[in-house]
Amino acid sequence: MPRCSRRPTTAGDLMKYALNIPNFGSYARPHTLVELAQEAEEAGWDGFFLWDHIIVSREWCTPFVDPWVALAAVAVKTETIRIGTLITPVARRRPWILARETVSVDHLSNGRLILGVGLGNPPAEFEAFGEEGKNSVRARKLDESLDILTGLWGGEEFSYSGEYYNMDEVTFLPKPVQSPRIPIWVACMWPHRKPLERAIQYEGVAPIHADFPEDLALKDVKALVAWVHEYRQDAFDIVVSGATPDPENGCDIVAPFKDAGATWWSENINGLRAPFNEMRTRIHKGPPEV
Repeated sequence: MPRCSRRPTTAGDLMKYALNIPNFGSYARPHTLVELAQEAEEAGWDGFFLWDHIIVSREWCTPFVDPWVALAAVAVKTETIRIGTLITPVARRRPWILARETVSVDHLSNGRLILGVGLGNPPAEFEAFGEEGKNSVRARKLDESLDILTGLWGGEEFSYSGEYYNMDEVTFLPKPVQSPRIPIWVACMWPHRKPLERAIQYEGVAPIHADFPEDLALKDVKALVAWVHEYRQDAFDIVVSGATPDPENGCDIVAPFKDAGATWWSENINGLRAPFNEMRTRIHKGPPEV
């Protein structure tokens, strides 16, 4: 048995464990992602999340899959595992189209969708298609898009007038399965404050180190949790990412973050860490608490 079994976080809830998987390279086949999601559910993982890229660079040619089409397939082939994106660069999508996509996947999954949002990176992924690469512009587009998404999900008459988006009065039906809305996790570069201030308006934060791909240190997570608790005393997810070799040894890695107040562990599954077959084996072994 693992040295640390499933036990409550400091908030009193059980920590949950997710997989964070790229939408390109060896993971670009929708059928493969469906299989991995089913295997993850069987192995005891709580969440299955996809990256949302169109390209990574103009020079790097590799297969990609659209995460929302893939998630629709995953939704109908799984039963209990939470699904979503980590993260969707919302500024790249028309918010009313994303509203339809998210509600559709929420219905297909019977209310299991979590929407991870952020600015997106690298800027070249936007600039290659004539879109704005500046963080400041994409941040304002993200804020407007989140206003529109949450407004349209309400299922009542809604209009919007902003700097980048304008809508006549419309009503979007059906509403999401989840109430009051589909949970939104907001990505942020720790310790930047503006994205944190955005995140606390929603259901969770998915922080990454400002020197990515370096992982957040325990002291960073403790500082983040303390900052969040100044503004939110209700349920709020704090998603910490990293890598564990197997369930038993992974307990020693994850337990300090759980004790610090993190509510989700996001296991990095990608080709930078290990080849596809090794990553698939890691999925089969299950989350750290199993």
